[in-house]
Amino acid sequence: MGVEGGSKPMNLGNLLRSAHSFGASYFFTVAPQYKSKDMSNSDTSDASKTLPLYTFDSVEDMVLPKGVQLVGVELTDESIELPSFRHPTQAAYVLGPEKGSLSPEMQERCDFIVKIPMKFCVNVGVAGAIVLYDRLISMGRFPGRPVNPRAETIPLPKHVQGGQILRTKKD
Repeated sequence: MGVEGGSKPMNLGNLLRSAHSFGASYFFTVAPQYKSKDMSNSDTSDASKTLPLYTFDSVEDMVLPKGVQLVGVELTDESIELPSFRHPTQAAYVLGPEKGSLSPEMQERCDFIVKIPMKFCVNVGVAGAIVLYDRLISMGRFPGRPVNPRAETIPLPKHVQGGQILRTKKD
């Protein structure tokens, strides 16, 4: 999870705490406009002590782990609506600044751009938590919701380990 050009340390601290809570592997900023120590007031989980934090001076300097696809979160006409988006297994999410949008350079760098279907933007901390929650519920680790709200949840089937498969060469 990351932010380009973030300027409000309280919102970024909230986003860092959410990323930590949802199990993010790391947190990054690109061209931040704040002091990282100022985020600690709202990062009540002390994520900065357990979650690697990376700061890049520009989009060009940004380095992602091999195989990771970059997903931008931005309200554009072309963006994929989040409820219809299939999250990549290996993904990094980047949000824009509170008083602006992802830069054209960042949008060009993204493999996908998604939007939260809302009437207007919410703060970066809330937007990041929504994206992370959507990723969590869409990755298939939970049983489906019943059609009737009073119905019991149908549990996921138990994993079955198959027997040994022996392959022999045919004569």
